[in-house]
Amino acid sequence: MMLETRNLNFYYGAHQVLFDVNLNVNPHEILALIGPSGCGKSTFLRSLNRMNDLVVGARLSGEILLDGANIYAAGSDVMALRRRVGMVFQRSNPFPFSIEENVAYGVKINGLARDRHQRAEIVERSLRAAGLWDEVKDRLRKPALALSGGQQQRLCIARALAVEPEVLLMDEPASALDPISTARIEELAIELKQRYTIVIVTHNLQQAARISDRTSFFLMGKVIETGATQQLFTTPARTETEDYITGRFG
Repeated sequence: MMLETRNLNFYYGAHQVLFDVNLNVNPHEILALIGPSGCGKSTFLRSLNRMNDLVVGARLSGEILLDGANIYAAGSDVMALRRRVGMVFQRSNPFPFSIEENVAYGVKINGLARDRHQRAEIVERSLRAAGLWDEVKDRLRKPALALSGGQQQRLCIARALAVEPEVLLMDEPASALDPISTARIEELAIELKQRYTIVIVTHNLQQAARISDRTSFFLMGKVIETGATQQLFTTPARTETEDYITGRFG
């Protein structure tokens, strides 16, 4: 397994939001996290690359292992972790730079290119991987904010891929997009799992069923059930899972 959490508990101040979460993520799979709002899905996702470190009063107990090493161990390099575990947020957040500069941003600050030529190669490779190259190759120096919402989200994916992560975290990446853009993001996720491991939070149960290999159902900060997506959606083992999937609550 690539990622594993052991007895993970998470707190915002005195308020506990995750309770003894034990979950593994396998290489080159899409793991979908589902559950009602406020059940801890996004908090769990953000803990996987320590984004919650930025929240005052946030703390956790337990372990999160990446290739067997605890990412919260004393002396851990958080910047190195975030290069290995990239993040795509719910709403696209391109920088107010050109398309090219957006993709190259992480490459520059991490010193991943020897020269301008290599940087251009990385930009092209990343935009191709995000399915955006053919749409923007003739306007790389144009403002990123002039792109459509779906294009901006794919640009953010390209920006994350440019630093060559091993894991890609997606927090409802298509929730603000139109159906056509949503379908493109879903197709892209399926393509990307050939090279990356993907963990996606989604409130769209149909989306989870379409693209994920396994699904984990969260409820009130606990993992209720995890299994192969087809099995979980057709013959769930737990009554709570069945009630959520069939719309009895949530």
